[in-house]
This record gives sequence, structure tokens and C-alpha cells, in this order.
Amino acid sequence: MDELNEHNKTEYPPMHTAEHILNQTMVRMFGCPRSRNAHIERKKSKCDYLLPVEPTAEQMTEVERTVNEVIDRHLPVTCELMSRDEAGKIVDLSKLPENVSEKLRIVRVGDYDACACIGAHVENTSEIGHFRLLNCDYADGRLRVRFKVP
Repeated sequence: MDELNEHNKTEYPPMHTAEHILNQTMVRMFGCPRSRNAHIERKKSKCDYLLPVEPTAEQMTEVERTVNEVIDRHLPVTCELMSRDEAGKIVDLSKLPENVSEKLRIVRVGDYDACACIGAHVENTSEIGHFRLLNCDYADGRLRVRFKVP
């Protein structure tokens, strides 16, 4: 059996899990891909999304509300190992590095999100706390979202 790839980061599990929920919320609301560039830290984090039009302040308020609604559902966060072929049928693998292992870990946030990830996560969204959008800026088709959790 193939080993999982080594992981070279130490995430703050509540923030990293909140990123998963934010990504799925952006995909659902705007039809965009998951973040192509993310910097996840304990104090504050940022994600970049490719969007053809700048979202309104009202839309971004709705993003924040939706993320908190998902967190407040107290969803289990689970991991499952599967082959790349199996994983490719349920998640987007385009962001994975070329040297990715044959076995992948799929992280699910209840029935809301699933993605391939080797990072650290909470066991239940109730451990995340309140998600807060700090600010956003839009330029040349890229929306940068800055956020924090307690």
C-alpha cells in the first residue's frame, strides 16, 4: 500500500477546518473553484478566489453568515483513505501536486464539504467558534478574503 505524502505544515485545526467551509461556501455561492492560494495561520488567514465580478458587501455578509450557519450545525469532520481514482470521482484533484501518493485522505465536513487534504482539522465544527470576515479586496479577477476564528 502506498504511503500518504509527507505534510510540511502545522495548521491551527479550527482555522483550517473553517477554510474548508469557506471554500465550499464560495463554490456554492459564486460557482468559482476552491481557493487557489491560501495562507492559513492561527491569528488570521487569507484565501484568494478567481471571480469575474467583484462580490457586493451584501454577498460577502451572506458568505460570513453561511459559514457560521454551517459551523453551528455541529457537523462531524471525518477522514477517509481512498485511491486517487476513487477520490477523483467525488472531489476536484486539480490542485494536488504531481508527486501525490496513490492513496489520498478525503476530509469531509458533514454533508457540506469533501476535499483531499492532509492537514489538521477539528473533529466537529462546534470546536471552531465564530467565523469572522475581516476584509476583502478585489483586483484583476482575484478576490482576497481575510478571516479569523477565535
